[in-house]
Amino acid sequence: MTQKRSIYPWLVVALLWVVAALNYVDRQVIFTLFPLLRADLHLSSVQLGLLGTIFLWVYGAVSPFVGYLADRFSRRNVILASFGIWSLVTLFLGLAHTYAEVLTAQALMGLSEACYIPAALALIADYHCEASRSRAVGLHQSGLYAGIVFGGVAGGWIGEYYGWHVVFYVLGTGGLFYLLLLTFSLKDPPRQVRVTDKETNKLPFSVAIAELAGNGAFLLLLAAMTLVSIALWCVYTWLPLFLFERYKLNLASAGFSATFYIQAASFAGILIGGWLADAWSRTSRRARGWTQAIGLMLAGPGLLLVAGTYSWWVLIPCLVSFGLGRGFWDSNLMPVLCQVISEKLRATAYGIFNSAGCIGGGVMALVAGALKSTVGLAAALEISAASILVAALCIAVLCFTRLRPPAVAPWTPASSSGVTES
Repeated sequence: MTQKRSIYPWLVVALLWVVAALNYVDRQVIFTLFPLLRADLHLSSVQLGLLGTIFLWVYGAVSPFVGYLADRFSRRNVILASFGIWSLVTLFLGLAHTYAEVLTAQALMGLSEACYIPAALALIADYHCEASRSRAVGLHQSGLYAGIVFGGVAGGWIGEYYGWHVVFYVLGTGGLFYLLLLTFSLKDPPRQVRVTDKETNKLPFSVAIAELAGNGAFLLLLAAMTLVSIALWCVYTWLPLFLFERYKLNLASAGFSATFYIQAASFAGILIGGWLADAWSRTSRRARGWTQAIGLMLAGPGLLLVAGTYSWWVLIPCLVSFGLGRGFWDSNLMPVLCQVISEKLRATAYGIFNSAGCIGGGVMALVAGALKSTVGLAAALEISAASILVAALCIAVLCFTRLRPPAVAPWTPASSSGVTES
């Protein structure tokens, strides 16, 4: 029984790791396929940029509402519904034959995938206390990195040899099969029944938003999240094409180079950043925030050099620096959020993060498409690097405002719950 209590919180992370990977494969792979879509559907750079933008704008518009639902209702059920719907949408994307159909599928993808991340990270935070939270969140986020790499490499290879339609057939079918396993394996943590729980379930959406809007530390973290998202979505959307054109690579090589080095370094970054933050936080309540700031100071200059260099041997370490810093950031975002808001608003708050980040990222993806025909994609990457450095400043200010322990103690399972905080 003791073994079960210690293992299941990590089993939750493992189960959701696969979902996280598929989440980012399904959203990222279309960017690797841009050259095929451009040739097949005769699209302009602005039209290609709009495919990323429409996803982000829909994703961002609904995120606060679906995050609120994950705080009020079963996080498990929200995750399952989201996963099932976006897998079906992926199959629909494979059937698309016009730009309007692809654009519609991207909008539906944004709607369905918006439900996942707030609910998943809140569920992980429920199962893991301060001692393991950064590592648990970081390991989950590594699934996103794996999804980006797989979407770039395998998606590019399948697309080049079998066509872009087949890529989405394979992904949609695989998602539906995994949904069956997840349905029987994933469960919500049992919660102690308290009067405050009943009151939380009746908390109006407007009251939840007002509480977050009045929290200065949350607003600083929101500003940093938005700035980082602007940079990340510019990289996701345009780096494969940037490398394809600057270094004269084939489609598969461009997809590999734009994803593997960053995501491999990001994976190392979440392990190092998660371990560092969990260990450092035993002596400093600002440790998780400072770990994020260090990561951003690695990522910003790295991206700036990616935009400026024409040397392959300079490019690779810069991509690694960007990815390593991103891992430090990702592994501590939800843990820092847990320090500045109450438990009852975790998913709602993360939904707002997604909303602001995706809307800003969508604008940047579209602006980068417009800049491509004038000053080039390098300028868009330079703007993105600057936004990361400003985000680092926001986190530094947040640290100096004295990050405090969670406003509400982490959920403590009953003796019969089958999980522990350790």
